[in-house]
Amino acid sequence: MSGGAGSSSKQKIESTKPTDPPSFKRKRGVFHKDLQHMMYGYGDDRNPLPETVALLEDIVVEYVTDLVHKAQDMAYKRGKRMTEDYLFLIRKDLPKLNRCTELLAMNEELKQARKAFDMDDEKLVNID
Repeated sequence: MSGGAGSSSKQKIESTKPTDPPSFKRKRGVFHKDLQHMMYGYGDDRNPLPETVALLEDIVVEYVTDLVHKAQDMAYKRGKRMTEDYLFLIRKDLPKLNRCTELLAMNEELKQARKAFDMDDEKLVNID
């Protein structure tokens, strides 16, 4: 009789395993080349081991996914994520926070430069 109880508990364990929908599976190796270049830039070999790159990719994707989920949880009441949500999440990690604010400032400068360039092009077209 214990054999029957064991098999039924095994069935319960197997049936309660979470199954990922196919749409949530990610393609591996998408960031392979980028990570290789970054690793080389930070002092690794020009051609690091594929296992090392794959591990680093898993870590990075997990970190970014976790960060986005936390930001979504924070932004739930507003209905949309904002840049400030991410800055709030990394506020205690000063190197990341400083780099993000630097990149955001640079992005704003690029937007202004493009806008000025587009205006100059319009003026040239109107003059001709």
